[in-house]
Amino acid sequence: MLGVTIIALGKLKEKYLRDGCDEYIKRLSTLCKLRIVELEPVKLSDNASQSEIDKALGREAKEILSKIPSGSKIVAMCIEGKQMPSEKLSKFFEESAVSGCNGITFVIGSSYGLDESLKKKADVRLSMSEMTFPHQLARVMLLEQVYRAFMISNSSKYHK
Repeated sequence: MLGVTIIALGKLKEKYLRDGCDEYIKRLSTLCKLRIVELEPVKLSDNASQSEIDKALGREAKEILSKIPSGSKIVAMCIEGKQMPSEKLSKFFEESAVSGCNGITFVIGSSYGLDESLKKKADVRLSMSEMTFPHQLARVMLLEQVYRAFMISNSSKYHK
């Protein structure tokens, strides 16, 4: 069974987002070994300089990298990443499983994004959309797409 890890900066504050995540976590429990790791983002002042932001992202990257399972493919969720249709994500999962990798780790950074060093280590840079969404919604959207990818692989009617 493929391992899927989601490393996310910050906790979900809204109940409806937690409920949405819980639903997909439940659905995924029979399809993969899912692990969600929440990390605390580095606190910044309201008017943080770019230098302060860069240092914070660097510190976050070190903590994120320490949580990535050995042998896992890394998917950096970032605005400059490429968009991928659900069918292609499903194929990525299948190919990863067949290639013998230990799993796939998705990384959702803080509202300031991810440090460049982390993006360079990523096997894939993935963008959800060209549209802007609330940062906390990303986890629910990602869990749904992970679930959809497994449903595509299983030829389920979920994906139409």
